Amino acid sequence: MASSTRDGATHTDEIRLWREDDWWVAKHVETGVTTQGQSRTAALENLDEAVALHNDEIGRDPTDEELREMGIDPADNRTGDRDAPDVLD
Repeated sequence: MASSTRDGATHTDEIRLWREDDWWVAKHVETGVTTQGQSRTAALENLDEAVALHNDEIGRDPTDEELREMGIDPADNRTGDRDAPDVLD
């Protein structure tokens, strides 16, 4: 977990919250997950959900039927063995 110190106290699960134009931006320092909202509350709620998704605490893989409904053949739904594009390095 990420931590920071102030006056000798350790803080875990640090988040940062700031305003950019008409939006509030919230960042979970440990994971780097960043979200936004039109209010502080919305930004923090969005961050809670995004971090939970990032940590596989919520959400699920789509079923084969859901993939078919989206026009995706489940047999073709795989990561493959190609290297990731340079932009992802």
